[in-house]
Amino acid sequence: MTTPTRRIRIILLSPPARVRWALQEGRDHLVPPVRATADAVILESRISIGPRAADGTRPCRGAAVQGKPGARFVYATSGTYAGDYATGTGRRAKVPLPDLSPALAAAWDAAPDHVLEARIAGSAKDGGAAAASVPLLDGGWRLVQPDSA
Repeated sequence: MTTPTRRIRIILLSPPARVRWALQEGRDHLVPPVRATADAVILESRISIGPRAADGTRPCRGAAVQGKPGARFVYATSGTYAGDYATGTGRRAKVPLPDLSPALAAAWDAAPDHVLEARIAGSAKDGGAAAASVPLLDGGWRLVQPDSA
């Protein structure tokens, strides 16, 4: 039996102009944005939810999920990392992905069509694309209606 997958969404707010973005899956598969405007870039992928751990949390798993248990993340890539080799520069924003709390996992089980969404700043302090470990905005990951982006 296969584990059902569910959507996650990362919204990069105020990204620098003319920068190509993608979500990294595995070592080298790139998923292009589902939408890109001057105000935001929206990246999506699918994850599965692992079995309940001793502390009650449930880990996120899937092709886009990187890192070790307890320190999982996804990469929002830009420039050369996103396949735009003409730019000569590239960055990866490391977006932290939590183990799901019992309450969040239960809410998602009750509404599996909802999307786990997080927002980050699309630009770094130097004006370039977001890079390295990035903080989550607006309170972190939350469940949203499937058509809310």
